[in-house]
Amino acid sequence: MKKTKITFEEYFSQIYGQRWSVLKSAMLQTPKQVIRNCFHARKFTHTDEESFDYPVYRKEDYEKVNQNNDHNLKEYYVMDPASILCAKALEIKPEDDVLDMCAAPGGKTLVLLESLAKGTLWANELSAARRNKLKKVIQDYVPADLREQVFIKGKDGNRYGLNHVESFDKILVDAPCSGEKHLLETPKELEKWSLKRTQRLSQNQYSLLCSAILACKTGGQIVYSTCSISPLENDEVIKKVLLKKGEMVVLNLPEIDLPQVEKTDYGYIILPDQAQAGPIYFSRLSKIETCAD
Repeated sequence: MKKTKITFEEYFSQIYGQRWSVLKSAMLQTPKQVIRNCFHARKFTHTDEESFDYPVYRKEDYEKVNQNNDHNLKEYYVMDPASILCAKALEIKPEDDVLDMCAAPGGKTLVLLESLAKGTLWANELSAARRNKLKKVIQDYVPADLREQVFIKGKDGNRYGLNHVESFDKILVDAPCSGEKHLLETPKELEKWSLKRTQRLSQNQYSLLCSAILACKTGGQIVYSTCSISPLENDEVIKKVLLKKGEMVVLNLPEIDLPQVEKTDYGYIILPDQAQAGPIYFSRLSKIETCAD
């Protein structure tokens, strides 16, 4: 008898059990994005609610958020607070050489850049269309002197491990993923979902993370992240890396004590039913040895 393919609903019901119906409903709600002040701008404040200590964005904030300052730069960036926490987990130092391997649209890139002084950041995006959006964000938000330390690239992330061995102190791998929130919001895309597709994505995510390990300097750190809710694309990728590359990296999770953030076996996940933010998964690895020839 031919085996019936598992459906999207069946797959996530098995993973999340009774929680799934609540989580699915929350993922279909409009997320509570927040307003971040960029590059020492004056803190944006209003009297409404906050999320992760940032003011929640409202439609009536649009005009103020999009105004330019005296240097013709925008000061406030609207983004998911879970993404901010993820980027901050890389703990950038002023002198670091940083790779943002899958950088578009650019919100996390801005978070990384704000901690640099003498270092450099390579903002990489393979897609030309998405790379143009990334360039616009850099142009609109980043001060001219710091912009000189940003190098926008359009390479396949897998090439960094081959061509830039031991080159970066910190690497963010915000990997392409299933993006189940987007799938739920887009029925035509949801129809394309399959377990095999998720498995293929996890193989690519593993490959990108292995490339990052090779490109990272000994003693450096790598943050791996997705906007997926599937363990195959999250904890299982980290588990596989630790199993196969354990002589080169160790798990080194930051200490996070926030009620909105859930600990997993190998990282953290922020889900909209509990946090009204995300979904975002992230984990952090430290490079412990140089690559063998």
